[in-house]
Amino acid sequence: MKTRIAAAALLAAALAAPLAPSAAQAQGWHRGGPGWGGPPPHHHHHRGDGGAVAAGIIGGLALGALAAGAAGLLAPPPPPPVTYYAPPPPPPVAYYAPPPPVAYAPPPAVVYQPAYAW
Repeated sequence: MKTRIAAAALLAAALAAPLAPSAAQAQGWHRGGPGWGGPPPHHHHHRGDGGAVAAGIIGGLALGALAAGAAGLLAPPPPPPVTYYAPPPPPPVAYYAPPPPVAYAPPPAVVYQPAYAW
């Protein structure tokens, strides 16, 4: 599972690396300052930028859809359905015989016979 996530992150980084902009140096050509001469003058009328904006929006939506689809593939499976079982039946009621009545036997009679005496 961890290797799949790491592979997906590595693939995303490899695909996004060429799209990252490089560091720009804006040292001296802002508004035609000293430098290599600056950019061509802007006339502040923007024509034809609608296609670029639309392409950026559509591309962003497409990349978002791809990312959402890829995130669903790496999600863990859902938990198993819950099954409820009926409780077990109660144990049967046990009926026991009453104890026998208490009856004490009389002690045996002591037989004393003097014939056996010494």
